[in-house]
Amino acid sequence: MSAVASEVVIRRATPDDAQAWSVLAERAFVEAFGHLYPPADLAQFLHDSYSVDVHRKYLTDPACAVWLAERDGEAVGYALAGRPCTLPHADVKPEDGELKRIYLLPSAQNGGTGSRLIHTAFDWLEKDGPTTLWIGVWSQNFGAQRFYQRLGFEQVGNYEFLVGSVRDPEFILRRGPKA
Repeated sequence: MSAVASEVVIRRATPDDAQAWSVLAERAFVEAFGHLYPPADLAQFLHDSYSVDVHRKYLTDPACAVWLAERDGEAVGYALAGRPCTLPHADVKPEDGELKRIYLLPSAQNGGTGSRLIHTAFDWLEKDGPTTLWIGVWSQNFGAQRFYQRLGFEQVGNYEFLVGSVRDPEFILRRGPKA
């Protein structure tokens, strides 16, 4: 069942949301990609990347912003954006922005919520004027790649995303400043 975007409220997360965001982020990652990894690798990755403390650091970093998509008071998706861009590409500049993560639970997909989240993040990244935007995406996530292409992104590189001993091939996407 997909959610209609109008049913979903998008709001900027605060440090008080660290616990709820951590739970949502872990659940969304596991539902989307958990089957790809050995259990021990996945458990360590989740501990290192999705703990409450990690999320609290993002929420208190003025160079980052997080938005939660909520339906009936329950978080069903989120976007994390910020600077500096951490993707390994020689053309990245300190002023460039990065969509670091965007996830929706399956029940919130295909209703426009993802578009609303990503445009909210892009608006924030470009609040001081047009800038180059970067996104990393799994090489096998064809739907996301098509979506990003429609938004003007092009593939400009590759890298490996590590989850324990697994090295996922990822694409680096970039969109130049919009006038």
